[in-house]
Amino acid sequence: MKILYQNYSRRHIPFFFLALLLLFPVAGQAKSSINGEVSTLPKVPAPTNRSEPAHVIFNLEAKEYVGTLADGVEYKFWSFNGTVPGPMMRVRVGDTVELHLKNHKNSKFPHNMDLHSVNGPGGGAGANLAAPGQEGVVSFKALHPGLYMYHCASPVPNIPAHIANGMYGMILVEPKEGLPKVDHEYALVQSEFFTMPSKEKGLFELSMEKGLADHPDHVVFNGKAGALVGDGELKAKAGETVRLYFGNIGPNSASSFHVIGEIFDTVYIDGAIGGALNHNVQTTLVPSAGAVIVEFKVDVPGSYLLVDHSIFRVAKGAVGILTATGDDNNSIFNAHNPQ
Repeated sequence: MKILYQNYSRRHIPFFFLALLLLFPVAGQAKSSINGEVSTLPKVPAPTNRSEPAHVIFNLEAKEYVGTLADGVEYKFWSFNGTVPGPMMRVRVGDTVELHLKNHKNSKFPHNMDLHSVNGPGGGAGANLAAPGQEGVVSFKALHPGLYMYHCASPVPNIPAHIANGMYGMILVEPKEGLPKVDHEYALVQSEFFTMPSKEKGLFELSMEKGLADHPDHVVFNGKAGALVGDGELKAKAGETVRLYFGNIGPNSASSFHVIGEIFDTVYIDGAIGGALNHNVQTTLVPSAGAVIVEFKVDVPGSYLLVDHSIFRVAKGAVGILTATGDDNNSIFNAHNPQ
């Protein structure tokens, strides 16, 4: 009997302890790792739909490239993942975020990421600084729910140059219970560009002199004049609820964000979740490197202009369109068109 017990024990002890680990995880055991979803604006990553925190891994790349800023203006952008703005990230409060930033081998400058969602020196920028062809890594715990900006803060050649050339984006930290469901979520970032002709014929690049004088040539949504017009228009139907995640990177000026023909039913002031909410708002002020979340129901069909109501900036490109389809509701809005 003793021999039988010893043989059983030798054969089955590993399986016995494995079963115990599965049933009763060791205290402090690391969370399961998942790959974080990113999206190119105006698309927003899907809600996390998780009841527990996770270890979320993001892989981004710093890339310098030439792209269209406005009609006839080809600009030397610096970017995250080859888009301006960079990708939007979405996590849950309590998540441990592990961010890998690769700097493309053809880059001329070192790059990094300062995330306003980070509690730690430099927003993580010192930890993930990467030279061309190298990779920087930083981990942080998402402690506070809200909508936050991130941007490059590399000191070479200087921090303003990295921001002004396109290195910014947003990260959303959901509360534990998530956000209320809406019909549509869209994201947009306002930014200023200070340009001058490059030594490379036909291209434009950053003018530090115009930046210091606060004289932008272009003020745009999502990195390009007309990005949210035509094929880029936002879509909804009358009766649906829209949530906009709006960031303003500046780098210098505040934005007076307004949707012509709509009133914001709910405004998460400064992008804070769990803080003060405002209601029935016409225009909301967003500081440089700040953000806001607005929600509204589209009552009637039509085209609604998204603008910075510092109105001369519309002529510089700060305009987009939300097109709503559906049936008219003359009890709410009646144009009384002459026959």
